[in-house]
Amino acid sequence: MKRDFKDFKKFIVGKEVGVVGIGVSNIPLINFLLTLGASVTAFDKKNEEELGEVADEFNNKGVKLELGESYLDKLSGFDVIFKTPSMRIDSESLVKAKNEGAYITSEMEEFVRYTKGKVYGITGSDGKTTTTTIISKLLQEQGYKTWVGGNIGTPLFSQIENINDGDRVVLELSSFQLMTMTQEIDVAICTNLTPNHLDMHKDMQEYIDAKKNIFLFQSSEGLLIVNRENEITHEFVKEARGTVKEFSSKREILDGAHYKDGMLYVEGKEICEKDDILIKGMHNVENYLAAFIATKDDVSVETMKKVAEAFTGVEHRCELVREIDGVKYYNDSIASSPTRTLAGLKAFDEKVIIIAGGYDKHIPFEPLAYEGYPYIKELILLGATKNKIKEVFDKLEKERGLKINIKIAESLEEAVNIAKRIAKKGDIVTLSPACASFDMYPNFMVRGNKFKEIVKNL
Repeated sequence: MKRDFKDFKKFIVGKEVGVVGIGVSNIPLINFLLTLGASVTAFDKKNEEELGEVADEFNNKGVKLELGESYLDKLSGFDVIFKTPSMRIDSESLVKAKNEGAYITSEMEEFVRYTKGKVYGITGSDGKTTTTTIISKLLQEQGYKTWVGGNIGTPLFSQIENINDGDRVVLELSSFQLMTMTQEIDVAICTNLTPNHLDMHKDMQEYIDAKKNIFLFQSSEGLLIVNRENEITHEFVKEARGTVKEFSSKREILDGAHYKDGMLYVEGKEICEKDDILIKGMHNVENYLAAFIATKDDVSVETMKKVAEAFTGVEHRCELVREIDGVKYYNDSIASSPTRTLAGLKAFDEKVIIIAGGYDKHIPFEPLAYEGYPYIKELILLGATKNKIKEVFDKLEKERGLKINIKIAESLEEAVNIAKRIAKKGDIVTLSPACASFDMYPNFMVRGNKFKEIVKNL
C-alpha cells in the first residue's frame, strides 16, 4: 500500500540527515530536503575545488559538507542517511550508522514508497535503457503524463508532489538501486540476466538476488514480465506473487508476447512486422515484446504499432555517427558487457570492425570470442581489459584454429585512426566496448560523445 507523502514531510522536519554522494540525483535531493525543513550534511570524496559552484551553493544554503578521501569518517549521529546507489549497505560506515539507530534509505526507495503514479520498473543486464525508453514512448503516445527516472531521465523524488494518481512512472533500475528495495513496484520487467557488475557484487547470486527485489515485494495485483529464453529470469516465475507474463523471440507464447515469421504478437494478436521496427536487431525485437506485454492494459495496438514505426533509438546504442569514404561508423558505447556487445554485433548484416575494451568489471569475455567471432572482421582493443580480451581470442585460435586479427591501441583516438586505416568501402566500424568506461571516462555517455567527436573530425 502506497504511503501518503504528508507522512514523510512530518517525519523529516528537523531531522539530522546525511546524504552520501553529491552527484546528479542527490543534488536535487539535498535541495528538496532543505525545503522540507531537514538539517542536511552532504558527503563526497571530491573536495570543494572539484565540486566548484555546487559546493559554493550548498555552503550558502547552510548545508554542512564533509569532503575528501576520509569523507565517511564523520558519518555518525544522523537520524536519516540517504546513500548513493553504488554504496553497499554492508559498508563499514553504514553498518556503524545503522547500529547507532540511523534510518538508512535512498532517493529511489523513498520515491517508490510515496509516489502516487502507477510504477513500471525495468531491470536486466542488457536492454533495460531501450525498453524503459520504449515503454515511456508508448505511454506518452497513449496520452498519459509520463515521468521517467531511475538510471535515466531526471531525479524524481524532488518532484513527487507534482505526480498524480493517473500519471505513469517509468523507472530504469540497476542492481545497486534494487539491493535495498523493499517497496512494491506495480509492473516489474526483467529483460534478461547475464554476469555483470561482479566488481561490485560479491558473486553472481548476490547480483541475481538484487534484481529479484523488483518483484518480490509485489502484491497479488502486481504484474511481472520476464524473458522466457533466459534461464535465470524464467526461474523467477516460481517466486512471483502476482501475475506473470513471459516474452520470447524463439517460441509461441499465446498468453504472453512472442515473435514468429517476421511478426510480433501480444496474447495472440498481431502488433507489427519486424521489418517495420526502425531500430534493428533481434535484441530490439525482444525489447519491444517486453514493452508491449508490459503496457497492454494501458496502451492500444495502434499506439504500439505507431511507436515501433517511429522510434529511432536511444543515443549511444548502435547510433550511426557518420559515413566516410563508404565506411559507416557506429557508436554503441552503452555496450558495457560482452552480451550487450554481442547483441549489437548481431544487429548488423555483415562482419564489423569493432573497437572494444575498458574498465574491468570482472566478468568473463569468453562469450565475446566464442559466440562473437562470426560477426567480427577486425578487433581493435584498448583500455584496462585489452590484454584480458586478447587472451580469450588467443585461446579461441589455439583451441579451434579460428583467428581474428587484433590490433592494440593506447587511446580511443588511436583506435579510431587504426579503424580508418584498415577499413575499406562498405565496411562498418563500431565502438562496442563490452566493458564499462571508468578506466578512461566518467561514464559511457562521455566515452560515446568522445568517439563521435573523433569520428566527426576525421
